[in-house]
Amino acid sequence: MRAKTALTLLCMGLFSQFCVGAEAQTAAPGVRLAQLVAPDDIPPPRKRPPARLRVTPYYAPDGVYPRYNPGPDAVRVCNATYVQEFRPSGTVIVPRVSCYWRRG
Repeated sequence: MRAKTALTLLCMGLFSQFCVGAEAQTAAPGVRLAQLVAPDDIPPPRKRPPARLRVTPYYAPDGVYPRYNPGPDAVRVCNATYVQEFRPSGTVIVPRVSCYWRRG
């Protein structure tokens, strides 16, 4: 498909040169002088301020870090169970742990 498209575009380009007589236009001398700019007239490039990103730590809900300050005498209580997971390869039993902070 690509070869056919490329061949079509090539033929269109070749035949367009024979069908249309094209001549390049030249600009008047006054126009050329008006487009020239002295190096002293060019303003310095504007500097963009650096992007500021706010970085906040991400703690997983089951991570060690508490979502709040539990206090100096807090105890972490964890409950571990086994649950069934239905996967394409078959049903498997996997451990699940849920923890919370309790005052000691």
